[in-house]
Amino acid sequence: MEARMKGTLNPDLGTAIQHIYKAIAAGGVDHRLLSLVHLRASQINGCSPCVFASIDSAKKAGETDERLHHVVVWRETPFFTDEERAALELTEAATRIQDGAAGVTDEIWDAAADHFAEEQLSAIILEIATTNFFNRINHTIREQAGKTW
Repeated sequence: MEARMKGTLNPDLGTAIQHIYKAIAAGGVDHRLLSLVHLRASQINGCSPCVFASIDSAKKAGETDERLHHVVVWRETPFFTDEERAALELTEAATRIQDGAAGVTDEIWDAAADHFAEEQLSAIILEIATTNFFNRINHTIREQAGKTW
């Protein structure tokens, strides 16, 4: 597979993305948790460049290989806290909204709201949405894993 574009989509995109990431950081959510959210959404969407980037980012933030290897099966492992599980479940529900999927049910929302303040939930939701945004762009232009942006 070869990438369809050699440059960026739009020069203003970098500035816009910087503002989004600044808003996410302002939510006060641990960077490791945001990396897990990014990784799980990217796994669901099959986005290899974002899987690569989220693992790289998580490792730089101190995440372990053991946990990273098990994000895809987080429900069946003892490696994640209740808070992380709530964020991963919210990630899955918000990402899988196609073809009549239930989306974010009240039960999923309430579980996340039990663990996170509103500003943290806003940051997690924005991380999920931004990840899905990048996943779709990367699929469209056939972006390659391992590229340094």
